[in-house]
Amino acid sequence: MIPIKDNVPTEKTPVLTISFIIVNIFIFLYEISLPDFAFVKFIHKYGLLPIDIIYLNWEKILTSMFLHGSFAHLFGNMLFLWIFGNNVEDALGRFKFIVFYILCGVGAAVTQSFISLAFGNISTPMIGASGAISGIMAAYVKLYPEARILTIIPPFFFFGFILPAWFFVGYWFLIQVLFAVATPPTVGGVAWYAHVGGFITGWILINIMYTPKKVKIVHYSTVR
Repeated sequence: MIPIKDNVPTEKTPVLTISFIIVNIFIFLYEISLPDFAFVKFIHKYGLLPIDIIYLNWEKILTSMFLHGSFAHLFGNMLFLWIFGNNVEDALGRFKFIVFYILCGVGAAVTQSFISLAFGNISTPMIGASGAISGIMAAYVKLYPEARILTIIPPFFFFGFILPAWFFVGYWFLIQVLFAVATPPTVGGVAWYAHVGGFITGWILINIMYTPKKVKIVHYSTVR
């Protein structure tokens, strides 16, 4: 399922969401400008290897969140970040949003790394923003469960379906869990467990970090 837009307006310009998207795009443009051997070296240097968790190379969690392996990888992540991130940023505020985003990325990275290590995979780099974005999606569905999302469902590319957020995100999460269970993390591919770990992290954190906005009480006189 491909989200196109939702019906939840924002009160403020999502500066951080836009900034994350721009930074990811510029880094990807730099990546594809490199020769093949340099590209591979760059990914291994700044991507997160499972063994990095053991050696406490925590800075690579952050750098890996801004790397992508292909245009499709980048486009999918940035689309989801835009659709869901702007509203979560609006709800949390900018400082909390950046902390939330990074912590979801950490939760995703740690989950995938330990699962990979358990299966004997110590050297396949993990890259991409999808773990952090999974946490954003968890926050979104908790904050706006009844939001409506205009969705394209392949192969019906010329038809838009209006789905409630709880269904869209719930179905998406179910798919991540099923693929995680069915796909042993012994080789490269989609980091399904990162998606699951990031989502669970976001699901827990949003309860801690979100403060409902106070309703302003307006005093008025009755005109007769």
